[in-house]
Amino acid sequence: MGYLFLLLATLSWSFVGILVKAASTMVDSTTITFARFSIGVVFLGLFLLLKGKGLRLQFRLRWIWLGALGKALNNYLENIGLSIGYSYGYILVSPVSTVLLLLVSYFLLKERISVRGRIAAAMCVAGVFVISWNGKPLGDLFGADSLTTLIFLISGVGATFHVLSQNLLAKDMEPGEMNFSVFFWASLVMMVPLPWQFEFHGNASISSVGALVLLGLITGISFYWFSLGLAKVPFSVAVILSNSSVLFAILWSFLIYRDPITTYIVGGATLFTAGMVVLNLPVGHKRIRRQVRSESEDKSLPK
Repeated sequence: MGYLFLLLATLSWSFVGILVKAASTMVDSTTITFARFSIGVVFLGLFLLLKGKGLRLQFRLRWIWLGALGKALNNYLENIGLSIGYSYGYILVSPVSTVLLLLVSYFLLKERISVRGRIAAAMCVAGVFVISWNGKPLGDLFGADSLTTLIFLISGVGATFHVLSQNLLAKDMEPGEMNFSVFFWASLVMMVPLPWQFEFHGNASISSVGALVLLGLITGISFYWFSLGLAKVPFSVAVILSNSSVLFAILWSFLIYRDPITTYIVGGATLFTAGMVVLNLPVGHKRIRRQVRSESEDKSLPK
């Protein structure tokens, strides 16, 4: 069952790009982001109730809030980038987050980065560069497409905070409870700008409505599936399988939207995917969890 949960999570993540692209024909990026979280919370809540688990909403831990804010930023910018760019563009988020986690371990916790970590980080950076370059003249690197790339890079910053929060909270919190709390507060964060940002593009089709619902399902359940699979499958296997979602995303992008997939896109994606597999986990991951969690408990919000 562990491999099945991992496969479900991996395939779910690979469909995000094409689903956001479909939903963007109906509503704006803010609405898509709010729907992803709010519908996801409903699906996850029902799933937990059916499994006989109660619904507990946590709000006193600082990393719950940082995780919610990070995930909100990640999804919001990711949706903007997907709306104006290609449906595979969000694949840049994972390698950016991986490198940033390494930098956190080095600059904030004074961890030594091993040779393996440096090689993996270099592979991630090189892969992102190759995709951004995509064979264009070097003078065109900062052209119109650079804005979309920048949006995905900043989205990776938000994803980094979400990953950190998951790593630090997972030891003492059940995955369902943790994700339910983070996504609930993230949906409220995205509700704030909704009255001013809402736009209906007039294309309320079955595909666009269905895309919103599926995005909510993926947001609410996929991380829970991944947590369950991770508990039963060797981590090295889980890393390889989960990172393969990048290559699936490129495949769906080509088959469904006929996005131009060049050898640079495939090569760059393969390069940074290999880098993330080589890294396996950010160096000092366990120590990050222990030290930052201790700090979060000391500086958590007042009860």
